This record gives sequence, structure tokens and C-alpha cells, in this order.
Amino acid sequence: MTTGPLKDLLVLDLSRALAGPIAAMMLGDLGARVIKIETPGHGDDSRSWGPPFVGPDQDQSSYFMSANRNKESIELDLKSEDGHRALRRLIARADVLIENFRPGAFDRLGFTAALLEELNPRLITLSITGFGHDGPEGTRAGYDQIAQGEAGLMALTGTTESGPTRIGVPIADVLAGVHGAAGVSAALAGRATTGRGSIVRTSLLAAAISAHTFHGTKWTVAEQVAQPSGNQHPQIAPYGSFRCADGFIQVAVGSEAIWAKFAPIAGLSASDPRFAINVDRVAHRDDLIAAIEASFADRTREQVLADLTAAGVPAGAIRTIDEVYEWEQTRSQGLLIDVEHAVAGSVQLPGPSLRMETAAGESLLRATHEAPPVLGQHTQSVLAWLDNESSALAAVALAQR
Repeated sequence: MTTGPLKDLLVLDLSRALAGPIAAMMLGDLGARVIKIETPGHGDDSRSWGPPFVGPDQDQSSYFMSANRNKESIELDLKSEDGHRALRRLIARADVLIENFRPGAFDRLGFTAALLEELNPRLITLSITGFGHDGPEGTRAGYDQIAQGEAGLMALTGTTESGPTRIGVPIADVLAGVHGAAGVSAALAGRATTGRGSIVRTSLLAAAISAHTFHGTKWTVAEQVAQPSGNQHPQIAPYGSFRCADGFIQVAVGSEAIWAKFAPIAGLSASDPRFAINVDRVAHRDDLIAAIEASFADRTREQVLADLTAAGVPAGAIRTIDEVYEWEQTRSQGLLIDVEHAVAGSVQLPGPSLRMETAAGESLLRATHEAPPVLGQHTQSVLAWLDNESSALAAVALAQR
């Protein structure tokens, strides 16, 4: 039996690729039953994105697996009467519907906002688009890297020499999914009071712009256009990566108290007038970086990190992805889960990022996780469940006559 704070909720995931599936997966991690509705014979676009693929026939996309745990998959042709009817029946029983069609596409399939409300006045719809559901460019398709460029993230990433650089993960997609799940949670809380559903909207553009933080106010408040600063923080120094004898470390000197601890380790005087306070250190950043790296040049990363840790200076290594998942701290946080895939067998996946516990330490989240489904894996079981639900409702109605 599924546990978790959303265990009594039914979520319909009509989204594809990444932003919508991430939102649905987060709700599934919290215990909701998530039914993923896919195009017959093709399914979610990300099922074909690879390599790498896994399984006996090397046909299961590791990309798809990243955003679709804890879901059931059914195939429905929404352009057919049977598919249309099945989706209407599911909507009537659902709590949440997630879609990331281009604006107007779901309407053209016959599922207008008016019909959704008629079928289920308590339904919460999450709609994720590329650039917003309206406005002069609201009809554009949404792809992460295009959104990263349009939303200014690429202009902030990389160096002057490298030119605009994409962030190495699909950050606009991921953040849109996270914001969408947060919006659904708020809508569910509102429904508990009003008894009515609502429509939650976000976009890759909105999510990417939300990540600007101080870069945004640097322009809106101070009218300064932020520039790429590579691996160095643009407004705090020293804060970034530094070369040692055998590689790089990262240091975050976020206050004058930390600077006083850091300076002696780097062979510097904390009262050097070039570096005495953060404004001075930012102004003389190049000299500061050169002095730090000259001091670290004959010391290993392990040696420097040991000295920094002993002094209470925030610092760390730059890990490769394999090192991250082999790190005991990652494993201790439940960030890896073991699941049994219908085709690939036992696989290990990145796990949910949330933990919820009682004061006594008892977990409030689902105890076990399900592997991402193969295409149409649950079509028959879900349709049979729908028939049983309809029969049960008919029996209750008959008894009440």
C-alpha cells in the first residue's frame, strides 16, 4: 500500500519530456497515484532519447528513467473516441491533471477548460508551457536550451573567452517542474477550503528567470548588466574554484570572519589593504586569485581541504558524477533508490530530494518506490480499475434509489 502525504490523490500526467514529468514524479514521490498517459506505439518523446539505453534489447532510455519513477503508463489515442472517452472517465476521478501542450493544443483535442470543469469541478490543472500561455510569443515551443538562452542564463554562464554557455543540466525544465509541483500543492491546500479546483500555470521562461536572483536585481534596481564570471562569484571574493598541485578545490569566503581564517592558510595577510574587506577583494580579484593559487601550487587538494576544514572555512572538492553517487554522504541522504524495472531488472536511480519526518524521526514519505514504467505497462489494469469504479458507483446509486 502506498504511503505519503498525497497517498489519496490521483494525478494524470499527460506531459512529455522533462518539466511536466518532473512535477508529476515529485507528486508521486509524495505518495500520489500517478497515471502517465502516452501516445500508442511511441509514448513520451524522451523514451527515444539516447544513448545510453538499457535492458536486454537496449531499448529502455536512461533519460526517460530520470523523470518517471512511481508512475503507471497507459496508452491512449486521444484523437480516437475510445481514447477520448477513457480520458474523460479518468478526469472525472482525478485530483490533478498535468499537461505541457503548446497553448491551445489541448483545447483542439476537445479538452477545453470548460469541459474539464464540467467533468470535475475539483480538478487542479497544471499547465507548463515554453514561454507562457499568452503574450506575443506564447505559442512558441519550449526546449530547455532555447529557454536558457532567451531567459539570459547562458549570458551569465561561462567566461568572456568561452562566450555564452549552457548550464550543464536542463535547469529551466527542472525548475519549471519544481515550481509546478509547488503550485499544485498550494492549489490542493486552497481546494481544501473552497472545494473548487483551479488552473496552475508556469513556463520554462518564468522558471529560468526565477533563477536570476541577485543578477535580476542587479539590473532592475542598479541598472547594471551582469556578465559571465566563470567559476568565480561576481560579487564575493574569494568565492570560487582554485588550482592546487593535483586539481581544483572550491572555497566560499562569505564574510570577513571567514576571511580572517582563510587568509593565513593562503599565505596572505588578512589586513592587506588590497584585500581587507570584500569590496577591496572584488576590486583586486585577479591579484587575489593569483596569490591564492601560488600558495596552493605545491599542496594537494586533500592537504588544502584538510587545512580549510580545520579552520572552519567552507570548502569542497569538485566531484565527477560517478564520484557523487559513490559518496557516502549522497547515499546517507536517501538520494539513491533501488527499483525493479519490468524489462531492465534491478536498477538504481537518483532518489527524491525531499525528506519528511515526525519529531521522533519516523518517515512520512512513501516507504517503497516503483521503477519507471515501460510503455503501456498498466493500460489493461487501469482500464479494468475504471470499469470496476464505474460498477461500484452504479451499485451505490442503485442502492440509494
